[in-house]
Amino acid sequence: MIAFVSGGARSGKSRFAEQLARDWHRQSGGKRYYLATARVADDEMADRIARHRRERGEGWITLEEPRLLDEALDSVEPGSTLLLDCLTLWASQWLFGSGFSEAEGERMLAALLGKVRQNTIGLVVVSNDINEDLPPADPETWRYLAFLQGRHRQLATEADRVVEVVAGVPLDWKGMAER
Repeated sequence: MIAFVSGGARSGKSRFAEQLARDWHRQSGGKRYYLATARVADDEMADRIARHRRERGEGWITLEEPRLLDEALDSVEPGSTLLLDCLTLWASQWLFGSGFSEAEGERMLAALLGKVRQNTIGLVVVSNDINEDLPPADPETWRYLAFLQGRHRQLATEADRVVEVVAGVPLDWKGMAER
């Protein structure tokens, strides 16, 4: 099972995704993993990471990998649940300073999704909706947005459930909420 959870900054998407992963974990068993793509670049990011860890609580195995998601997946036991937070940071780290191409990023995400299905891992992917404004003027920001939105479409196509969180309210766009 794959779920894609998106929303604006501070919309409640991570909290919703964590609860979804907890629910899947209760149903399927296995272990519960959290794949963090963030890097601590400043005090604000360190505070956000610490807050997220506190709010998540106990019972998570944390994997930290800012770029090579498919390699991080090698540490996840089949039948487990994996929360990937977040694709937005991964995309920026993938494109800027890594030397990897957009096509390689698309292939990596496809490989990740394929491994998840093959190993019956419940995957919840979190990302930000950041393309709701006028198109950016500078080419690098445009390149980033195009890459990220392409990965969003790729995920939405492959996911069993697609949810947008607005002001803490989940809106199902694909698949149904378990009731």
